[in-house]
Amino acid sequence: MPLVIETARCILRPLDETDVSGMFQLDSNAEVLQYLGGKTIANPEQSLAIIKMVRNQYEVNGYGRWAVIKKSSGEFIGWAGLKLVEGEAYLAQPHTDLGYRLLPQFWGRGYGTELAMACCKWGFEALNLESIYAATHQENQGSQKILAKCGFQKMGTFLYEEAPQFWYVLSRNRWKANEHS
Repeated sequence: MPLVIETARCILRPLDETDVSGMFQLDSNAEVLQYLGGKTIANPEQSLAIIKMVRNQYEVNGYGRWAVIKKSSGEFIGWAGLKLVEGEAYLAQPHTDLGYRLLPQFWGRGYGTELAMACCKWGFEALNLESIYAATHQENQGSQKILAKCGFQKMGTFLYEEAPQFWYVLSRNRWKANEHS
């Protein structure tokens, strides 16, 4: 796992205990979790548990979600990255999933696309993945636009906690064909 990935405006780095406050701000925000089941966390100790879980994924799988730090201010604005998923509803086989979550004040400014592109590039180049998958709530038009800009193809639908979802795939060949490499 790289120590740092840089984009034009952000630094992606492994989550650590210094991110507890930012993670709590993110995961206690009902607006952020609107399309993710809406289950907010209640205290910073839950954020620390999430960080420890992700850090374990780094150890076990070699990768996981990263903290996203805005270069110009040094502030935590969310997380983004890839993670290994086993037995998810939309694809029973183990696969690598792209995910991102940002604080609302950073929505609609291109950060999601910038981060998703960087994560996919890293997945195809550093991990040598053949495909990356993603899922989004059918009403989450922002995430759908991000995935389309990255070249993901909609592959089907499924229900997650009774909410309708789309699932997507991006192959290495499609990524290269779109001149992202």
